[in-house]
Parts: sequence; structure tokens; C-alpha cells
Amino acid sequence: MSLPSFLEMYKSLIAQPSISAIDKRLDQSNKAVINTLAAWCSDLGFTVEITELESAPGKFNLLAKRDPLNSAYTAGGLMLAGHTDTVPYDDARWNSDPFTLSQKDNKLFGLGSIDMKGFFAFVLEAIKTLEHKNQKAPILLLATADEETTMAGAQQIAKHQQLKPDHCVIGEPTDMVPVFTHKGHMSSAIRITGRSGHSSDPERGLNAIEIMQQVITKLLHLKEELKNKYSIEHFAVPHPTLNLGHIHGGDNANRICGCCELHIDIRPLPGLSIIELQQMLLAATHSINEQYPGSVDVIDLHDPIPAFHGQPDSGLVKLAEKISGQRAIAVNYCTEAPFLQQLGCETIVMGPGSIQQAHQPDEHLAMEKIKPSQKMITDLINKCCFEDKQKASS
Repeated sequence: MSLPSFLEMYKSLIAQPSISAIDKRLDQSNKAVINTLAAWCSDLGFTVEITELESAPGKFNLLAKRDPLNSAYTAGGLMLAGHTDTVPYDDARWNSDPFTLSQKDNKLFGLGSIDMKGFFAFVLEAIKTLEHKNQKAPILLLATADEETTMAGAQQIAKHQQLKPDHCVIGEPTDMVPVFTHKGHMSSAIRITGRSGHSSDPERGLNAIEIMQQVITKLLHLKEELKNKYSIEHFAVPHPTLNLGHIHGGDNANRICGCCELHIDIRPLPGLSIIELQQMLLAATHSINEQYPGSVDVIDLHDPIPAFHGQPDSGLVKLAEKISGQRAIAVNYCTEAPFLQQLGCETIVMGPGSIQQAHQPDEHLAMEKIKPSQKMITDLINKCCFEDKQKASS
């Protein structure tokens, strides 16, 4: 069975819903996408391993590997990685069916068109054009689950003892600009537990909103401390950020508020560890907890994601810069890179499509970007896995 055309692969991947969401009513399995990719990889001569996530039954990773035909070189190689899940969507804001690949105004529309199911179509199309008999180093394709929520798929694959590629390219939408480092992500809930009561006698209760006001003052001081203490010039926003994103408390105007909860988002720089940041957050609320014992709880909303710290002068970065014609950059969002980097491989983030389209209604890929992006991905695979290593290094 021959591989479908590029657009048919794209269409098939988009048509199979694989939403990842904390809300169980929206959450879906990615098994159909994984099975489709497994069939295509098998057609190209890959050995395929499908693994169910230990922490998320019904979600799956795919790891496919193709060794050279005429070489004993079966270690190392290039891993091309991406996630198979998408974010939920707002049907009312889409002008087309999110699960039907549609073409309009020289754009390809569909949920996951750039974030990031489409990357697999680019990779498989590239491998299809490169003859297996000429392959000199292993090619690995990794497709993970739940990147958009817990990154459980990448965290599980990072524990794979036998998986040791030389290089890893994560195909998140960067407009094919290499990314060598990015910030982390930490979401926390600050929960204030007071004592409710009748509003006519405030002293008989403990108003959680009033305590939260003190906490917010401390957090704003922490925000300034992070801004003034840490800075890396590579980033457009050179300091860690702290955002007060969501707050809810109380139930009626004539009751003393017994509970108030604030959700915050912190984006640490490389070099600022999650543990250090958590300690800073606890220190900011410590005096208030002493004043009102047991009133303040700090809770992780999900497992924190560390920053990705790559080297701007690594061999993979230099190769990607040469192929793309773009200098490698740092970005403020986060990816699976810090987990996949734990495998010991040189790692970059680089893929087709613009990050400006990610998580947006009418997500799309500009069609004029297809040919140049395809050439870059093909050249990258060719340089890493098909050129003679001795000639390439001489």
C-alpha cells in the first residue's frame, strides 16, 4: 500500500478528533491518529511501537524507527517529534468545520493544521522522497499524547532507557525558524480559606477576599522581584513573568466570604528552577499564613514544565540555521523540549506554520509556505540521516 499524497495525509489527520482537555467532557483519545500514523510509518519500512500512557489510560504515544539497510549504524540518528492532540475549539468562532481540511484564500484551515498534526504530513512526505537504500543513520518519529494539558506523553518517553537519538527536532509552528531555548510554565492556585458569617458582624468571620488582597500585594512584589532579579537578553520578554489570570470568591453580598481562589501563571527563564520558584511563591505568602494560620494554600494546577535550555552554537542549531537561512531564537512559550532533551540529544524546536495561529479560531497554514517548509524539512533529514558521515565531518 502506497502512502497517500501530502494533502490526503493532512486531511486524514485533521479529520480525526484528538482534543486534550482538563475538562473530561471535552477530553478525547488520540488512538485514531496514532493508528493512522502507525500504518503510514509501517508502509515506509519503520518498526512501530505504540504505548499507552501510564498516567492517562486511553492516550497513546507512538515511537517509530527505521534503521539504514546497508549500515551497522543503528544507534543515534534523528528523532522528529510532535504531539497528536489539539486544544478544544469554540465552534461559534470557526467559519468552517474544524475537522474538515478546507482551502480558502490560499490557506489550509483545520484544527491542528499547524499545532501540530500537519508536521507529521511534512515529515512523512519528506521521508517518502528519500530512498531507504541511501539512508546512513536511524530516523525516528515520535508522536505524543496530551502535550496541550499535562505533557504526560513526553514525560513518559523521557524515561525510555534505550532511546538515545543524537538529534531531536520538535515540529511546533515556528515558521521554520530554529528555537534553541524557551521559558517554562507553572500554573498555581492560591486558595484562601476564611470563615463565613453574616455581613452585619464582620468580626465573627474571616473574610477570604480581604486576605486575598494582602496575598495579591505580595504577589505583585514578587512579580517585580522576578523582573528585576532575572534577565536573559535572548528573549523578547527578557524576564520571568507572573500573571494573575483568574479569581473567584464568595457567594453573596451579605455573607462574609469564606473562600477565595486565585489562579496565576509564571513563566520561568532557563536557570530558574521550578523548585526555587515554588519556594519563592511560598515565601511570599508565609507571613500571611502566620498571621492567619492555615488560611493560605498554594496548589499546582498541573505538573510544572521547566524551561528548555539549549546551546545556540550546537551542531544541530548551526545546521538548522544554515538550512532555514534564519538565526536561532528564544521564545516565551513552552514545548516538550525540556523532557525530550533528557534523552541526551541535541534538541531544537522548528516547524511549519506560525505560532500566531496556534489555539486560534480558523487555525490555518499559509499555502505559500508549504514548498519552502517541505524543502527545509527534507534537507534537514537528508543532512542528518542520508549524507555520508565521514564526508559530512571532513
